[in-house]
Amino acid sequence: MSISSLPAPSPEQGLSRYLSEIRKFPMLEQEEEYMLAKAWVDHGDRESAHKLVTSHLRLAAKIAMGYRGYGLPTSEVISEANVGLMQAVKRFDPDKGFRLATYAMWWIRASIQEYILRSWSLVKMGTTSAQKKLFFNLRKAKAKIGALEEGDLRPEHVEKIADQLNVSEEEVISMNRRLSGGGDSSLNAPLKSDGEGSSEWQDWLADDDADQAAAYAEQDEMDQRRELLMAAMEGLNERERHILTERRLSEDPKTLEDLSQVYDVSRERIRQIEVRAFEKLQKKMRELAAEKGMIRSVNS
Repeated sequence: MSISSLPAPSPEQGLSRYLSEIRKFPMLEQEEEYMLAKAWVDHGDRESAHKLVTSHLRLAAKIAMGYRGYGLPTSEVISEANVGLMQAVKRFDPDKGFRLATYAMWWIRASIQEYILRSWSLVKMGTTSAQKKLFFNLRKAKAKIGALEEGDLRPEHVEKIADQLNVSEEEVISMNRRLSGGGDSSLNAPLKSDGEGSSEWQDWLADDDADQAAAYAEQDEMDQRRELLMAAMEGLNERERHILTERRLSEDPKTLEDLSQVYDVSRERIRQIEVRAFEKLQKKMRELAAEKGMIRSVNS
């Protein structure tokens, strides 16, 4: 029984509008949250599950905003956060005695970070432990020394970050340029929201979980996963490979509208091809991983 088919705002409709829409869903008191969760767990009440999801969309968006520096469309990062949120709701046990938000934060971050690794770093960055640590911690390191301005870092900032993260100054400069080149807007840019007054992007930022970031950064199987990805891509036909690459593996991802004009089909048809291609890719990667005895790394 799915809860994802019920109507809810989508970040595809425009980011400012989406953030405004999700603010309209009321926050739940602890007792109400418990009753809704029990209705879902005990009776499969989809409407109750839907209320649990929508009441936590702001949490998912706030966490997603902390991952806006990786050259990926913000709407897709938020969508992945929402996927993690739905997984949390499906698995939440209200009788454990803690709030859904506490439980959901892990699922949301895990979903986002897996998406980033899968869609960006697998094919666009080096895969040494130091580089992966730098990938997930550069923005936080810049924030600590007040160096979140756009453009190249000052030499003293480069030296400080390199020393802090135990990487070379050249790696800091290179990674900063990669992450700054994704069209990321200033964190102090105003966010327009009808009827809600003026706020800034940084107001939505979530605190990064250093332990989780470090855990992902230390995954030594990334070389193998990249090999699996490239081998699995060979199992797609030319159109599937092109659409998947342009939508998920490009530094400047194409929109559904862009690709619909290329292939003279509807946007919905492009979306269907993308989803099917991604499912085929995942299946092939699992098969290849099973053959190599590393099935856990692609199923995580």
